[in-house]
Amino acid sequence: MESRRRGQRAKEQEKRSERGQVSPEETEKRMATAEVINIAQPAVSFSPENFMISTLDLWKTYDMGSEQQVHALRGVNLNIRRNEYVAIMGPSGSGKSTLMNLIGCLDTPSKGQYWLNNQQVSELDDDELARIRNKEIGFVFQTFNLLARATALHNVELPLIYAGVPAEERAERSKAALASVGMEQRMSHKPNELSGGQRQRVAIARALVNRPSIILADEPTGNLDSQTGNEIMALMDRLQAQGNTIVLVTHEHDIAEYAHRVVYIKDGVVEKDEVKR
Repeated sequence: MESRRRGQRAKEQEKRSERGQVSPEETEKRMATAEVINIAQPAVSFSPENFMISTLDLWKTYDMGSEQQVHALRGVNLNIRRNEYVAIMGPSGSGKSTLMNLIGCLDTPSKGQYWLNNQQVSELDDDELARIRNKEIGFVFQTFNLLARATALHNVELPLIYAGVPAEERAERSKAALASVGMEQRMSHKPNELSGGQRQRVAIARALVNRPSIILADEPTGNLDSQTGNEIMALMDRLQAQGNTIVLVTHEHDIAEYAHRVVYIKDGVVEKDEVKR
């Protein structure tokens, strides 16, 4: 009886094949095979070794409670080569400050990869990020962030103190950094004895002293008058010409004009990437 049923099923399958039809059993088998083939497809390769900064599908999502989420970044792909001078622009709420925080290792992405100088930093813990910040990134902020009671020389020495550099080498490197920004005559002055432009020069010297991979400048002329701001940007030009990689975050078009490439951020994505020279 069972052998007769198998024979009938075989004849029915043969007739369906002749008519171009497929049995339910064969359909299920083919679907299973197709699924296995799909799973076996290779992933897209990602090679960040040619870049100083490389991000792949970078997301930053904030949980606001009540199952509400805000996507500050929505899959940013960005590559910056060594010795590039790049400005990141965007309106308020565009995500440019969030991107700056991720590039500066001040925050971690919700999803995606971030490579800095051939190191994948997107998966590091807080202690490892602190080490990367001190070693690889020189920060220049709008508000200078200098210690009020410390001299210019001591302010510049701070990153070297955190890095455990011996006192003699510390002083030598800090003096050289201050001289490189034209502040060799103001080393013993405290911030309240310096002009705004001089304070920013001290901050730039502090950013340079650890010989970082990149200089990350967040609105570096925001607290300066236009003439002093132009002097600071001319200094940035010289630093880039000496081989430094500079990433400048700004909302001012005239400041972004100093950069050789402008990346426009809007609604958490790269809207436009413009090479100028």
